[in-house]
Parts: sequence; C-alpha cells; structure tokens
Amino acid sequence: MLEGIMIGLQAAFSIQNILMVVAGCLIGTFIGMLPGLGPMSIIAIMIPVAITLGDPAAALILLAGVYYGAIFGGSTSSILLNAPGVAGTVATSFDGYPMAQKGQAGKALTIAAVASFAGGTIGAVLLMIFAPALSSVALLFHSAEYFALMVVGLSAIAAFAGTGQVAKALMMTILGLILATVGEGALFNMPRFTMGMMDLQSGISFITLAMAMFALPEALFLVLNPMRGSGQGASNKIEGLRFSREEGKAMIPVIGRQSIQGFFIGVLPGAGATIASFLGYAVERNIAKGDEQAEFGKGSVKGLAAPETANNAACTGSFVPLLTLGIPGSGTTAILLGALIALNVTPGPRLMVDTPEIFWAVIISMFIGNLVLLVLNLPLIPYIAKILAIPRNYLIPFILFFTLMGAYIGQNNATELLMLVGLGVMATIFRFADYPLAPLLIGFILGTMLEDNFARSMQLYRGLDFILERPMTLGLLTLAAVLVLLPSYRNRRARKRAEGVADGD
Repeated sequence: MLEGIMIGLQAAFSIQNILMVVAGCLIGTFIGMLPGLGPMSIIAIMIPVAITLGDPAAALILLAGVYYGAIFGGSTSSILLNAPGVAGTVATSFDGYPMAQKGQAGKALTIAAVASFAGGTIGAVLLMIFAPALSSVALLFHSAEYFALMVVGLSAIAAFAGTGQVAKALMMTILGLILATVGEGALFNMPRFTMGMMDLQSGISFITLAMAMFALPEALFLVLNPMRGSGQGASNKIEGLRFSREEGKAMIPVIGRQSIQGFFIGVLPGAGATIASFLGYAVERNIAKGDEQAEFGKGSVKGLAAPETANNAACTGSFVPLLTLGIPGSGTTAILLGALIALNVTPGPRLMVDTPEIFWAVIISMFIGNLVLLVLNLPLIPYIAKILAIPRNYLIPFILFFTLMGAYIGQNNATELLMLVGLGVMATIFRFADYPLAPLLIGFILGTMLEDNFARSMQLYRGLDFILERPMTLGLLTLAAVLVLLPSYRNRRARKRAEGVADGD
C-alpha cells in the first residue's frame, strides 16, 4: 500500500496531471452551477478530449475532477435559485435556499463549500485505506439488499415532513412512485401509462421533474407574491460570508458522521450521491433535538452541511466498485467505465496490481482536487451570491430561462417543455395546499430502482422468501421500520410531556 501511495504521489504531482485536476474541477464546477447540465452530460462530451490525451491516468484524473467538481458546484443553483439540476443536490436546497432568502446566501455557500471539501477529503482518506477490503463487501449486496436499501431511503420521508405533515408526505411519496412507473420498465419492454405518447416511452425525465417541483413554482411565487420579491430585494446586501464558531462546532460532528455514512453508501453499486444526501439529511434531522429539529427546512446549518458532506463523500466512495470490481455504481461512473475501456484499461481486482500508477494517481488526485475546489470557490462566493441582487423583474426571466433550457437540453425534446409547465402548475398548487414536494422527488428517484430490484428478487427466490433467507435484507428492512416509527414515538413522548407540564400548571 505504501509503495502504491508513493507511485500515486509521483504520478499525481506531475505538471500534466495537476493541470488536469485544475481543468476538471473548473469545468465541473461551472457546469454544475447550470441547472440541467449534470456531470453525466459533460463527462460524455469530454470523453473524446480525455482519450486524445493518450495517458489513461491523466484522462481519468480529468474526468474524475469534472465529476466531483460538478457535484461540488451543483449546490450553487440549489441554494441561490432553488433549482437543483443534479439529483445529488436536491436535499441541499431544503435548507440552503431558505438561508439565502434570509439574506445569508454568502454564508450558505461557504458552509456548502467547507462541507463539500471535508466530505470529499475524508472520503478520499477512507478510499485509500479501505478500497481493497470494501470491494468484497460490495459483492455481498444483491438485488434483495438493494431493494431493502431503497425502502430505507423511502422510510426517511418523515424527515422531510413538517409537524403533522407525515400523511401528506406519504401521499406525495406514493405520487412520486406512481410517476416513476411511466415508461418502459427494466424487466419488461412494454410501455406503461404512456397514454399512447411516444415521448413518454422513456419515462419522465428527472431534470424536468426537479425543475417543475422547485424552480418553476419559485418563479411563479415571485410573480404572484410581490412581497416575496421585495423581501428578497431587502436581503440583497451580501453579508456574513463566514459562519460563527458555534455554527462551526455544530457542523463538525455532522461532517464526521456524514462523511463516513456517505462514503459507505457510495461504495454500494447503484446507491450513489442521491441516496447518500437524502439519508444524510434524514438521519441528522431525526437525531437532532427539539429546537434544532424544528429549524430543519427553515435554514438549518446542520440541514445544509449534512447532504453536502454526504454527496461528496459518496462520489468518492463510488470509485471503489468502479476501480476494484469494474462495476459502475451510477450513471456517471458507467460513463467513466466506458472511458476506461476506451483507454484500454480494464478496471477490476487486478487494476491495483497491474497498473498501480493509475489506481493510486486517481486517489491522490482527489486530495488535490478537493483543495483546488475549495481555493477556487471560496474567493468567488461574494460574486456568485450576487445573483440574488438581480432585481425581481430580471430574476424571474433568468430562472425561467435556465429552467426551460435545463428541461430541453436533458432530452432534446420540445414535449419536455409542455410536461415541465404542466408539472410546474401542479407543483405550485401543491405548495399553496402546503404539501411537501421533496417526498415526491424522493419517491420518483428511488421508485425505478425499488421496482427493478424487487422484481428481480421475487424471480430469484420465487416470492417474498428472500426477506427471511437473506439476513442483511431483513436487517435493512428492520432499520426502515425503526426510521418510520421513531418520529411517531418521539412526537408521542413530546405530547405526553407537554400534557404533563400543562397538568402541573
């Protein structure tokens, strides 16, 4: 291992590879800031550029820099415009955007940058230490375990619901699961619920739905509620780029927990940054005390730090199955796998032995990349935050332009624009009725993976026997039950305590 690290240091600190890290981080950060252009799109575009480099280590370092740079920069549009263009940054908007509305956009971006840096760096350390051992653990997860992991993700919906809104959150989750069934399933090539429309055969685009749930209603609210716009205008002075010492102390345990949890979720093929960020947010909200828990969704420092740490740690963790097993953990790492094969590099257990300079150079470059991202982003925060200083008359078309562009670029299909408007109007009605929109998006994101893994498990075990036959599956489903019941138990205890105090008075 020490020999491999020395080889990696020598390779990563070459002039060419340092330039590749900086270039990848810059490209990824700016692409991540634009709603609709996620890491998958830009990595696919950059594969020909990477191949022309000729050096597999330099090519992979460039593409990896674009990947975690896009996740790092993706928080910007979530925080400033409530327009998460990447699934992994949806949870960031839950507390990042309310913080920006309070006039703390600079502080929110600083917290996101620091949490992202910490998550990515700790993830790189864990990757360096545990990569060989974790490759065998990842192989233990089969369809049954992935199904149970999706259930755990769905069971966290209570964390995204306000007081007394669990029933509404459950309804929105079910609606998200229903929307996920539109189009062709992975196991059956027959179109479902498409109403005869060819454009729906591939299903509803995540980017279209995310924009419709968050960005479009925000633009409509700015039109319908002038006070919302004037309140934003009052907070245009970008002040308080730093967070306080107390807030820093509150973030440290959150960053520690979510770096580890996010990394291990990222290790599991198919899990990735999205589930890591949602679970990170849910876990921190559930273990928070009463006053802190009430602050979640209203601009909580912990609520912002948790998903930002988790999604960056998960990005690093996703390289474990890619490099050690040759198994892509997400759509983005599937594209990276294609790039490796195009470069005549075969990822798998022999990669560390046959070409250690590639394996270790990529890992060492992650430390450099996270430092580069922090150095690049912190000085730019005051200028990035000034997006909020744009007058409302200009901000509304700005949001609408990026929303429509993001939806169209995602599928290159004009029908997406009609779906965006329809779903956006529906989301606006839900917001007026005080229904939480996050559970719908969680249900949609996890729905397809849940259905595919459940159907596969049912076929392999000829029924529901897989739940009892696989102890890890049973354990994960038990954890999901605890996550569902724990908030109800805590609310009941709080109610009894309040009744006891009232009786005492």
